[in-house]
Amino acid sequence: MVRQGFPTPPTSPTTTTETKKVEKYNPETCAFPKDDDALKKLLTPEQYAITKKNGTERPFENSYWNNHHPGIYVDVISKEPLFSSKDKFESGSGWPSFTKPINKDVVVEKADSAHGMDRVEIRSKRADSHLGHVFTDGPKDQGGLRYCMNSASLRFVPLEKLKEEGYEDYMKLFTAKEITDAKANPYKQ
Repeated sequence: MVRQGFPTPPTSPTTTTETKKVEKYNPETCAFPKDDDALKKLLTPEQYAITKKNGTERPFENSYWNNHHPGIYVDVISKEPLFSSKDKFESGSGWPSFTKPINKDVVVEKADSAHGMDRVEIRSKRADSHLGHVFTDGPKDQGGLRYCMNSASLRFVPLEKLKEEGYEDYMKLFTAKEITDAKANPYKQ
């Protein structure tokens, strides 16, 4: 979808049509690079700038702002589960927005007064990736928070691939019908 008055979004460096073999997630053995050189090899330049240099991607020109497929969003570096599509909502901001993380313990909140604003930054706990910010203008009936995240900090794992990629514990977040529907209509990037 292209908004009136905005140019057609370019293909994002975080978007790919290639099928990559994804290693199965295991929180006990999941190792990830921690030094800059190794991270720069793992990540695209945009992903590195956002996760490690606290960057922000452009609204409406990122991979997941308009993703409606069921699944979970994991840290692009550590693969740690962070957010569920069940908690994603349309905020109108142009970034993927969630009412809460999968588990409050997977994120860290930090005061952020950059750019002349007082905000609360959200970082992933394991990889210390900059994810985005949390605001208090979310849906009131769901707690009132809006976790406004950068797509480049995340990797989407479709519901139909959760078991295959080692995230079967998160299938319990979804109904049997949602699982059946996802298998019948697999995610297309």
